[in-house]
Amino acid sequence: MTPTLAGILGFLALFFFLAIRMPIGMAMLVVGGGGIAILNSPDAALNVMGSFPFSYSAVFTLSVIPLFVLMGAFASVSGMGQDMYRTAYTWVGHKRGGLAAATIMACAGFAALSGSSIAAAATMGKVSLPEMERYKYDPGLATGSIAAGGTLGILIPPSTVLIVYALLTEQSVGRLFLAGFLPGLLLTLLFVGTVFIVAIMNPNAGPPGEKVPMRERFKVLMNSGALVFVVLIVIGGIYAGVFTVTEAAAVGAGLTFLHALWSRRLTIARFFEALLDTIKTTAMVFFILIGAHFFAPFLALTRIPVNLADAVGDLAIPALAVLLVIIVVYIALGTFMEGFAMMVLTVPIVLPIIVELGFDPIWFGIIMVLVLEMGLISPPVGMNVFVVKGVAPHVPLGKIYRGILPFWCAMAICVGLLIIFPQIALFLPDTMMGR
Repeated sequence: MTPTLAGILGFLALFFFLAIRMPIGMAMLVVGGGGIAILNSPDAALNVMGSFPFSYSAVFTLSVIPLFVLMGAFASVSGMGQDMYRTAYTWVGHKRGGLAAATIMACAGFAALSGSSIAAAATMGKVSLPEMERYKYDPGLATGSIAAGGTLGILIPPSTVLIVYALLTEQSVGRLFLAGFLPGLLLTLLFVGTVFIVAIMNPNAGPPGEKVPMRERFKVLMNSGALVFVVLIVIGGIYAGVFTVTEAAAVGAGLTFLHALWSRRLTIARFFEALLDTIKTTAMVFFILIGAHFFAPFLALTRIPVNLADAVGDLAIPALAVLLVIIVVYIALGTFMEGFAMMVLTVPIVLPIIVELGFDPIWFGIIMVLVLEMGLISPPVGMNVFVVKGVAPHVPLGKIYRGILPFWCAMAICVGLLIIFPQIALFLPDTMMGR
C-alpha cells in the first residue's frame, strides 16, 4: 500500500468514525495509531501509544489550559459577567438597540476571562435575554446578538482555541494572544455597529431602555472594577513580560477565586461545580490534543501535506486566491463540523500550504479563529445557536439564524479587513515581542 493511498483510506476511516459519533480525540488516535502501524511498524505504534499520552499530559506548559478554564469558571461563579452587563447596560441601554449592544460589550469583557464561546453565550443569554424581552426586542436581534457576542470568547485572549492552535503549530502562545487583541476589539466594534444599523433600519427591533443618571452609571462602573483589574493584571502582565502565559493563568485563577470568595457567591457546591467543569473541559481538550499528535505523524508518513504544499506552490495562481479558497472551504466545513474538531483535523494539512505561500502562521491563526467563529453561528451545527436556543426555547431556530445573518456578515468584513491589512493582527506581537 502506497503512503498516499493509506492517507486517503485513513481520512475515509476518520470521517466514518465521526459519522457514528465517536469522540474526535478517540477517532484520531485510532486512525493515527493504525496508520503508523501500517506505514512504519506495529511496534512503533504500540510504543507511541504506551508512552506518549502520559508524557505529553505531564508537560508543564499545558497547565495553562486548566488554569485558564478554572479562571473562567470562578469568574462565572463570582458574577463578573452579570456585573459587566449591568455596566454596559447603564451606559448604552437607553439608545435604540442599546441592550443588544450592551450584550456584545459584556460578552467581550467576559471573553477576556472565560476564553470560551459557549460559556460567554450561556452566561450573557441568561442575564440579557430577559431584559431584552421586557423591552419587546425583536427575538432575532436579541438572540442573534447573544450568539454572535459569545463567539468573541475564542478570539479575545486568553482563548483556549488560540492555545491549542499554538500547541498544534508550535507557535508562541504569547504572540497569538497579542495578535488576537486588536482583531477582537475590531470585531466587537463591528458587532456593536451592526446592532445600531439594524435598529436604525427597523426601529421596532430594538426599543430604547431607561436612561440611567450619570451618577448611577459611574457607581455601576465601579462594580466592574474587579473584572477590569483581573484583565489588566493577567493580560497586561503577559503583554508587559511580567508573567509567562502559564504564570498569568495561575494568577488569574487565584484572583477570580478570591473575588468569588469576597462576593460571597462561592458556596461549597459551586466550588466543586467549578472544579468539575474544569476537569471535564481539560480532559476533553487533552484527549483531542493527544489524538491530534497521533494523527499528525501518520499524515507526515503519508506525505500528503508536503505534496499538497508543493503542488500549490507550483500552481500559477496568486497566493491570495489560494487563501480565499482555503477560507471558503473552512466556512463550508463549519456548516456541519464542530470548530475545535475542524481545527485539529485540518491544521496539519493546511499549515504547510500557508507557510509555502509565505503567509505568517500567527496571522493565519487569527484568520482561522475568525472563520471558526463563523462556523459557531452557521447552520446546521452552530454550537452557539443551540446554546442560545437552550436559553430561549420559545424562539424558533429559523428566527435565531435570521437574526444572526447581519453579524455573520460583520465577521466576513472583519476577515476581509485582516486580509487587506495584516498588521491589524501582527502590529502588537511584532512591536511588543519582536519577530
